[in-house]
Amino acid sequence: MKRTAFFVSDGTGITAETLGHSMLSQFGDIQFEQITLPYVNSREATEQAVARINDSARADNAKPIVFSTLVNEEHREILAGCEALLLDMFAVFVGPLEQELGMRSSHKVGQSHSIRDHEAYRIRIDAVHFALDNDDGARTRHYDLADVILVGVSRSGKTPTSLYLALQFGLYAANYPLTEDDFDDLRLPEALMPHKDKLFGLTIDAERLAAIRSERKAGSRYASARQCDIETRALEALFNRYNIPNLNATELSIEEISTRILAKTGLQRRLQ
Repeated sequence: MKRTAFFVSDGTGITAETLGHSMLSQFGDIQFEQITLPYVNSREATEQAVARINDSARADNAKPIVFSTLVNEEHREILAGCEALLLDMFAVFVGPLEQELGMRSSHKVGQSHSIRDHEAYRIRIDAVHFALDNDDGARTRHYDLADVILVGVSRSGKTPTSLYLALQFGLYAANYPLTEDDFDDLRLPEALMPHKDKLFGLTIDAERLAAIRSERKAGSRYASARQCDIETRALEALFNRYNIPNLNATELSIEEISTRILAKTGLQRRLQ
């Protein structure tokens, strides 16, 4: 089955996408064409959004699914006239909150992604800079400032996980690639030994690792099934020797990897 899903927002669309993706993921047998309509913040833009949704309904001969986070009441009323199943997040959640809290919400656009807390914004930016500066073992002299140091073989997901930990949680995350030289005598690199308590390992199935590496260097020894099997086996042995907490990331998203790292290590996020 194929259906069309729209994420309509008067801001970036991130909130509508996040909520919508979570709900649509429960219907794995349906293939959704997903369309984001951000900055629908005027009557004209809302009418254009309705026209596009209605065109989709006629083309598909089925109602699109519309996830809306529009705040403006006039624009919400216009959108309500579209030929779709409309899931109005504002009406579903804000109305009950207003009733429970005994006050009306501000009805301001873009509040969830505005820079209201400048200290939190500074923490996020500093953490991202740290992750970039300490990516892939490029620098190790600032590891004393790290909250966590991700270790694993090349292409096991260390870099995107480091950046996610920084961007979403404000954590100072470095990452260091372990290579064949490190596996020869199953010893941690000297740069990591003083920070052993900060290490967290990412493992990956050899078959999946070979597929990822082949996308980058097809036909190379680096991407061969045998080489990937040797490295992943040696990596697990190294983790066992030094009792390094680790996680198999083969089937996990970056979001899942990051939250599981927090759960396993007890690290406290700086951003809520």
